[in-house]
Order: sequence, then structure tokens, then C-alpha cells
Amino acid sequence: MGEFEKSISFDGRDIGLKIGLLAPQAGGSVLLQSGDTSVLVTATRSRARDGIDFLPLTVDYEERLYAAGRIPGGIMRREGRPPERTILTSRLIDRPLRPLFPSWLRDDLQVVATTLSIDELVPPDVLAVTGASIATLLAGIPFNGPMAAVRVGLVGDDFVINPTYAEINAGDLDLVVAGSPDGVIMVEAGANQLPERDIIEAIEFGYEAVQDLIRAQQELMAELGLKIVREEPPEADQTLANFIRDRATADIKKILAQFELTKIQRDAALDEVKAVVVSAIAELAEDDGIRSAALADSKALGNTFKEITKQLMRRQIVEDNVRVDGRKLDEVRPVSCQVGIIPKRVHGTGLFNRGLTQVLSACTLGTPGDTQTLTDDLQPDQYKRYMHHYNFPPYSVGETKPLRPPGRREIGHGALAERAMLPVLPTKHEFPYAIRVVSEVLSSNGSTSMGSVCGSTLSLMDAGVPIKKPVSGAAMGLIKEGDEVRILTDIQGIEDFLGDMDFKVAGTDTGITALQMDMKISGLSLEVIAQAVNEAKSARLHILEKMLACISEPRSEMSPYAPRLLTIKIDSDMIGLVIGPGGKTIKGITEETGAKIDIEDDGTVTISAVDENKAKRARAIIQGMTRKLNEGDVYAGRVTRIIPIGAFVEFLPGKEGMVHISQLADYRVGKVEDEVAVGDEVVIKVREIDQKGRINLTRLGIHPDQATAAREAANK
Repeated sequence: MGEFEKSISFDGRDIGLKIGLLAPQAGGSVLLQSGDTSVLVTATRSRARDGIDFLPLTVDYEERLYAAGRIPGGIMRREGRPPERTILTSRLIDRPLRPLFPSWLRDDLQVVATTLSIDELVPPDVLAVTGASIATLLAGIPFNGPMAAVRVGLVGDDFVINPTYAEINAGDLDLVVAGSPDGVIMVEAGANQLPERDIIEAIEFGYEAVQDLIRAQQELMAELGLKIVREEPPEADQTLANFIRDRATADIKKILAQFELTKIQRDAALDEVKAVVVSAIAELAEDDGIRSAALADSKALGNTFKEITKQLMRRQIVEDNVRVDGRKLDEVRPVSCQVGIIPKRVHGTGLFNRGLTQVLSACTLGTPGDTQTLTDDLQPDQYKRYMHHYNFPPYSVGETKPLRPPGRREIGHGALAERAMLPVLPTKHEFPYAIRVVSEVLSSNGSTSMGSVCGSTLSLMDAGVPIKKPVSGAAMGLIKEGDEVRILTDIQGIEDFLGDMDFKVAGTDTGITALQMDMKISGLSLEVIAQAVNEAKSARLHILEKMLACISEPRSEMSPYAPRLLTIKIDSDMIGLVIGPGGKTIKGITEETGAKIDIEDDGTVTISAVDENKAKRARAIIQGMTRKLNEGDVYAGRVTRIIPIGAFVEFLPGKEGMVHISQLADYRVGKVEDEVAVGDEVVIKVREIDQKGRINLTRLGIHPDQATAAREAANK
């Protein structure tokens, strides 16, 4: 296929497609351009490896700093480990793409999206999602697409498709919706406490635009003379499945109906049933069909057993409206909360329990200097003041595995909880601290990301952070069998694994702050999504009530070990004076007082110390250095040194002037030492400030009332 170009007119903006220009050896490649943002997306398929019993799909999103005309920092001067937002974009592409591949496919698939250029108007992530669908179609990979994604913003009272960065930051909604011809397949959103009806309308508005992009892809394939590949599944040998079904169905159904069993007990009981089946297979004659080489594979046996368990559990929910733990479909597991369970050297803690899921969140308050600097990606944001990190150790699910750095899942769950809290955090001017919350998953049985949202709220309030409103979250699930649909509230692990949807909703009692929906089927109708959003509200409010019973509002006092921050504003032309040559002055203040000092470009100075008196001392020094003096101002000060022609007096912290011998008294003074000594407290008046900035002082012409006021001010 030669080079081909096409332009898609889309909501007042053109998306240019170039096919066959770049990456000719990839299975399929497309260059998408909107404005000056261009993204190359490729999809490549390799033959299946032996022994693979899953779809080995890899999705990577790559950012090159040359796309923004920048050279990377660091010694190597090249891109290194992908930054967090790049990983989140990889997940954004993967999540709507993965469910559309046939469940039987085992070939190695790799999708790579690379941002080649970027402007300040068009974010590249939704272009990359749609590009992944086009590249997959061009590669001839079996695919139940096309698939596309758009971003929906809220500018004023109007929804906007694919808003600019500025519109996203200024608006109350940042929602990405992806869909296939069968319906919505993924939603990712951050919102400023928007009511459910607004979120539902936004999803519907976005899906209408998605359908336009799906039709454009179908037209593209027709113009290229290519067909969307729909391969028939290979014929599967049902011998093993039938054997297990015959011998295990009754026992599995009995276990699933024992609602009093805990997760550990249920898993152990199912393992016993599987062991009986394995023994039955081992006892069969070698020439029996059950003992064929394919069926001797333990992976195949385990997967078949899981599939039968999945079918039986789903049937129980659809037919009997009852879940494996005996709950009603809309019932939340038991919730309990605690705060302050760790000594106050940790600034705030919250322990959240929901069923067998347990999350411990710890809040740390830092200085503005602890704000995270974002210089390694292409996004316009440069700083992150609130950070949420999520850890999922193997013991949380009773496993033993090597401890490794956070993976994509951990980063994604942490980012979701972070997004949920951002709308309720105090502004920088109201609360100038940098804030970090770490959520440790101590036990997992479903929806730990929403557990970390609840734990974060508890820890922030325990730390004394004046959040606007508490946030809670719940995860919804779904079972779809033909036309029968059952929505499950507060799903646990087995329901997540065996279900068709994982729909996480976080928010306050006013509205939604974050939302994430992922599907395992090829799409869901807007009506079902609306039902899930509305049912999540009652679960969220129920959980919130339990949290508020534990701690009803942020504490009025912070931990004694949290830094105390004092903020002052100085003229920006005074910044150099405070810093001093080579940082000498500011280092001297830090060494003298033990306080940490951060200065912003606009002249905002934040002083921090665990001992508030040290912070006040540093503030006084800086205020003294930067205060503008006027002739005639009267101060109380201390004599610091004496020379033959006069005495030097420090009358403000860090600010010193000289009283000439002729200005020490209203009579002739023979020697300076006859009037003052080092350490004496004296009241002086600013006589003049010469052209070199030297301050000349006098003790003459000071009214007694001025002297009294100066002494009182100095003693404060």
C-alpha cells in the first residue's frame, strides 16, 4: 500500500491522517495530526509463542522532548524512565483497546504511540487512543472495532469536545470517553463535584462524537479497499470442559451458595474441588481422551475450572439476584474507620476497612520546596503540590512475591485517588503546604483504589488539612448475560475478576470528583451506565456517613512534628537581596535560625520550621532586610560595634545603620564609648539614606511618644 492522506473534519477541527509515510515495516501505522500536535501510532502482530494462555498485548506511549523543542536534563541528555503521566496515557490507550480483541487470540501484539510534536492547544492522548484503533485495523489484526476516544470539557455551561489545555484547567470537567460500535467501553474523568446528571450528559455528549470517529474509520478502510478482520475462533476441544463440568458443577454451586464462607474459606473449598478433579483425571487410563497431551496441561485445567466457576457465579447472580457472600445486589460490605492510629510523627493517618479490604493512608505535610517538579514530560503543568502514592504489597492477597517498584496498576490507582481529592483541597494561598498521602493496601478483596480515596480523606482530616468536603468512593460491577443485566454495588475481588465491568466513582455529598470505567465486553449502553452512576451515589453516601462518624471535620491543630509555615510577600526586586551573592545571605539566615526558606518568583516567601519561634525569627530578619525605610522613621535597636567616628546599630533584623558621633547627643561627645557600649539598647531615627544605600541614624529630635512606641514594637 502506498502513501495515503485523509482529513477528518471533526467538531470544528481537522484531524489529518497519513498512512504509509512512516514506519513501513510495522504491521500498521498512522500519523495523526491536529493543530501542531502529531502522534505516530503503530500496531504489530507476531506469531503466538508456545504455552501462552493469555493475550500478550503490550501498549506503550512514548514522549520525546524534541516534540516541544526541549533537550532532556540529566547527565545522559536523553529520555529515561517514563514519567507518571506517560504511563497513565499508556493505560488510557490499553484500557479501551484490550477488550476488543477476541478472547481466543494468543498472538503477541504491540501498540506503540509516539508524540512527535506538540502544541499548547491539542493534548495528544485522545489522538493516540483513536490512532491505536486505526493502526490495529491497518495491521489486519482480528479486532471488534473500530474504537475511538474524545475528551469532553465543561466551559461555562457548555460541553466542549477536545478542549484545549487552558479550557481543561479553567473548567470543572476533564472527561475522556472511548467507545466501539457496541457502546461505551471506557470512561476516565475528573470533576469539580459535578452532579450525576451532568456526568451522564457529558458521557452521552462524548459518545456521540465517538460515533463520528468510528464512522470515519469505517469509511477510511473502505477507501483503502481493506476489510476489518473478523477471524473465526479456533475450534476448541470441549472434552476437558465437559469432564470438569460433569464432576464439579454440583460442588461448585454448593460452595457459591454457602454465603457464610470467607474469601479464604471459599478459595480453599474450590481448591479442594479442583484437586478432586485432578485426581479423577490422573486415575483415568492413559489411552482415555481426557489424558490427551493438551489436557494434561495444568494451565488449561486451571483456566477451565475458573471459567466454569465464573459461569456458575454469574448464573447465580442473574437468576437468583444473590451474590457469593449473600449480599443484595445494592448492598455495601461492613465499613469501619479509624484515625490517628500511628504516633504523631506521622502527621495524619486514616485506616479504612470495607469487608476484607483494608487500606492505611498516611499524610505528610511539607514546605513549598517539597512540591514535585514536572520537567520530564510534555504537559504544560510544571509543579504538583498534592501527591498520592499507592502501594500494593503481595501479602495483601496472601501471596509471596519479590517487592518491586510500582507498576502501571499501582501508578494508575494512585493517580485516580489523587484526582478524586484535588477538587476539595484548599488553595495554595489558604494552605501553602505541599501534601503527600501514601496509601498502603494491607488487605485486598476488591476496590482498593476507592479504599485509598476514603483513607486519604481520613488522613488529611487527621493531619488538619482544611479540605472543603470529605470524599468517599465505591466500585460498581456488572454481569451481562444476553439481555439480562445486573449491576453490583461495592464489588469484591471474585466479582471483579468474573464480572464484565469495573466502574469506580468517587465524590462528595455534592457531586462526583473522579470516575473510571473499564469494560471486559465490547461496549455498554448509556442507559446502563446512567443506572450505575446513580446507584453508586447511595453507596458513596453510605460509606461517607461511616467515615464522618469517625472524624467529622479536619482537626484544628496539626501534629507538633509538622512544619509551621509563615508566609510574607516582598517586592520581587528584593529577592536578590534576600538570597545574596551565591545564596550566602539566605544560607546565613537558615543557619542562624534553623528555618527553611522558599522564595517564589512573585516575591512570596514561605518560612518553615517545626519550632514556630525559629520561623518567626527568620521572618523578622527577612522583613527587616526588605522593609523600605523612610527618613524620620523611629526604631529601637541594639549597638553592635563601635568605631572612632560613631556606633553601628542594628534596628531591624539584618538591617544596620551608623549613628555619627555628632548625632549621639545634643552636646559635644568626646568619645563614642562615653555615650554607648556594645549591646546597649538605644532608640534611633533614620536621618538619611545616601546614594550608596548606606543608612545614617541619629538619636536627636525623637519625641518621647515615638521612643515609647518604638520600644513596644521592638518587644513584640
